[in-house]
Amino acid sequence: MIQQYLPSIKHGDSTQFFLMAGPCAIEGEEIALRIAERIVKITDKFGIPYIFKGSYRKANRSRVDSFTGIGDEKALKVLQKVSQTFGIPTVTDIHESHEAAMAAEYVDVLQIPAFLCRQTELLVAAANTGKVVNIKKGQFLSAGSMQFAVDKVKESGNEKVFLTDRGNSFGYQDLIVDFRGIPEMRGFQVPTVMDCTHSLQQPNQTTGVTGGKPALIETIAKAAIAVGADGLFIETHPDPANAKSDGANMLHLDLLEGLLEKLVRVRAAIL
Repeated sequence: MIQQYLPSIKHGDSTQFFLMAGPCAIEGEEIALRIAERIVKITDKFGIPYIFKGSYRKANRSRVDSFTGIGDEKALKVLQKVSQTFGIPTVTDIHESHEAAMAAEYVDVLQIPAFLCRQTELLVAAANTGKVVNIKKGQFLSAGSMQFAVDKVKESGNEKVFLTDRGNSFGYQDLIVDFRGIPEMRGFQVPTVMDCTHSLQQPNQTTGVTGGKPALIETIAKAAIAVGADGLFIETHPDPANAKSDGANMLHLDLLEGLLEKLVRVRAAIL
């Protein structure tokens, strides 16, 4: 199915799940290229279709002094360089409708953040670019409610939509994943992805810095593949403790190959 959305993607004809992975935010060209090179080698080894992920700007931060980016155009050019260097598609978030056309000049997939998945103008603007639109399910919404987000994109003339689950709010400072949502959203006839890292966030901490439970990334990923997820979303970094954004819930890059090796075996077992 992924090849229908991104014809140029490597390994698009494989039976593997696809992967959206990379750092939370674009921190600079050198580290983005280093992360991408490592993941490309791993995904080539397992025949996994791969989309490089990096936010060109982080608009939703708890504190005003949090890192938001290195500059919009500079970060978008880094994403373009990653794509050109390794021959892979890229995905980045957009936050307001006027950003859609700008980001679409540089990336292949426009991602709608979970908190913004009901913003009609944003969804329509993303759809109108003709790019693939990845909509993250709001933490405050049921899986079934995402049908309306899909409809907004498709009714704008764009059939290329992904849905990504990233957990549901559980109390004030935690999230929980309801895996029933994966098959339900797949029922909308769109590729459905599990965000294995943001679903382990612990938001609204008293420090103003989001926490996380990265030790459970493997658990979430295995379960997602087992219930039929088409793709996985994993934020990864060679030094999560010093990452400029969301380090508390990212997977250490050194652990990615071992995790994907296990997930490939899970995928083979259910086919």
